[in-house]
Amino acid sequence: MKALHSSSSKGPVKFRMPTRENLVPIRLDIELEEQRYKDAFTWNPTDPDSEITIFAKRTVKDLKLPPPFMMHIVQSIQTQLAEFRSYEGQDMLYTGDKIVPIKLDLRVNNTLIKDQFLWDMNNFDSDPEDFAKTFCDDLGIQDPEVGVSKATTLLSVLPFYLIRLNVDSSRPTLSYSLQPAVAFAIREQLYETAVQSVAAAREIRMSKKGRRSAEYVPARFLSQVLSYSCY
Repeated sequence: MKALHSSSSKGPVKFRMPTRENLVPIRLDIELEEQRYKDAFTWNPTDPDSEITIFAKRTVKDLKLPPPFMMHIVQSIQTQLAEFRSYEGQDMLYTGDKIVPIKLDLRVNNTLIKDQFLWDMNNFDSDPEDFAKTFCDDLGIQDPEVGVSKATTLLSVLPFYLIRLNVDSSRPTLSYSLQPAVAFAIREQLYETAVQSVAAAREIRMSKKGRRSAEYVPARFLSQVLSYSCY
């Protein structure tokens, strides 16, 4: 796949996802009472936290999960959002053009996706969802739903998966969607790279402060050194 064109501007950039929409990739993997709920989706960090509880209640109800799942879903989302928000306001390292490799290694139902392409971290107009649609079109997958399987060990909820009710059973079945899976994999890797950029910028600032401290010697200390050297 082709690398995206850059539309970056020079100067310090505050932390955010290097995409058009500043969305947080969220992963859930909760196992309680011999049931397991796994999901992956994006969340808008500016949404009120009350939306998390609403989401958790709806998920537990739709998937017929035991009530204790609700609290664990809320806590997991809140923890991941808090980590994302802890980076907000911090500088990201700017080094001009920054092209990073994105690797896909996904299995969606019976479809295995393996690919690698380049992504411009300075292009804040990029859209992983649009890219995923083009990616699937290039593979000849017109319908993003590439298969349906019974919900046995894996349970999930929109937008990563589409929940349906089996005609012959009250158990939900899941239609795995390839496009959101590709888009999420991209966003997750971009998030990791953005966090690394914040850490690199912080290390450079600390290094500069250390050098300035070493170079500055107060006059009173300098006079003491000179007086000692006379003996």
